[in-house]
Amino acid sequence: MITAIVRYRLPEHIDWAACRIHYEMIAPGFRKAKGLISKHFIWSESRVAGGVYQWESLKDAKAFYSGPWRRGIVERYGMEPEIEYFTVFCITDNTAGSVRIIEKAEPIRTKIKRTKREKAPRPAESANTRRNSQHSSQR
Repeated sequence: MITAIVRYRLPEHIDWAACRIHYEMIAPGFRKAKGLISKHFIWSESRVAGGVYQWESLKDAKAFYSGPWRRGIVERYGMEPEIEYFTVFCITDNTAGSVRIIEKAEPIRTKIKRTKREKAPRPAESANTRRNSQHSSQR
């Protein structure tokens, strides 16, 4: 699963209301996008807008962004969109009350090698005991 964050700067003539009206108009059309799981239509006061998309695969996402959609963004907003792709590891869905692991991680196995100098203290030996024995041997 892939999350894509798409951003573009809005031209001066497209304000909050115009952006929202446009999003409401085009939102149903995204139901037909191959491999699209969901899309959040976003807008910020800094005049940046775009979407947060969940895709089944990177291939589906890249195919969508390289087609007519991209040309429409450039025509409407006068700029190329910024697109960043992220691999999704887990999803916490509070509405459904679930946590979904997309692909289980392999456990990390490391071996700790200790040298003779770094010998672990005996279980009954405390830091104070070691410190006291070091001071008595130095006297």
